[in-house]
Amino acid sequence: MILAYWEIRGIAHPIRLLLEYTGTPYKELLYNYEKCSDYDKNEWFKDRYTLGLDFPNLPYLIDGNTKITQSNAILRYIGRKHKMCGDTEEEKVRVDILESQAMDFRMQLVRVCHDPNFPLTLSPQENLRLNYLQQLPKTLQLFSHFLGTRRWFAGKKMTFVDFSMYDILDLNCKFLPACLDLFPNLQEFLTRFEGLKKISAYMNSPRYLPKPVFLKMAKWGTQ
Repeated sequence: MILAYWEIRGIAHPIRLLLEYTGTPYKELLYNYEKCSDYDKNEWFKDRYTLGLDFPNLPYLIDGNTKITQSNAILRYIGRKHKMCGDTEEEKVRVDILESQAMDFRMQLVRVCHDPNFPLTLSPQENLRLNYLQQLPKTLQLFSHFLGTRRWFAGKKMTFVDFSMYDILDLNCKFLPACLDLFPNLQEFLTRFEGLKKISAYMNSPRYLPKPVFLKMAKWGTQ
């Protein structure tokens, strides 16, 4: 497999973690945005229409004749290969729900970190960051309730959405370190995930890319 993305953490992070956890041999192609001051002349834009992708975008995954874009589609593809999409109908429904909910949660943080007013302390109506921080406890409460006493978000077995949830929860902990203080089950989920043998090995390897989170046009997470 070939996984291609910018040379940042970004939305490829859960994919990398899933590939590592499943022991999938892959080659990573990293496009470096910083080397080119003109965005339209970046090396990715030279390649994007030469790869045979239906919808040219980053990240993309090439597995033989299979070529996929969209991060959730890539995660689900790898998940299907390893039977990590849920076993029972209840688990599959939970996976479907959380796949979209995790992306919604991610995009809320993305918008905040790219807000031109960040980190100015304007009124809540004018500042996305303040709104986000005010709503974050309620958002996390919903995810905490959804996880409940389960070991993983769909049930007893890991599914590909656990990788998305790990990433977005970890990012929020970096954005606001105390955000999970009231949610011990979410804290335990993070600890359990990071304690997995293959995940721990990857996180301690030189290939691990925890930052920068975003490209340089963001107001947070660029270092």
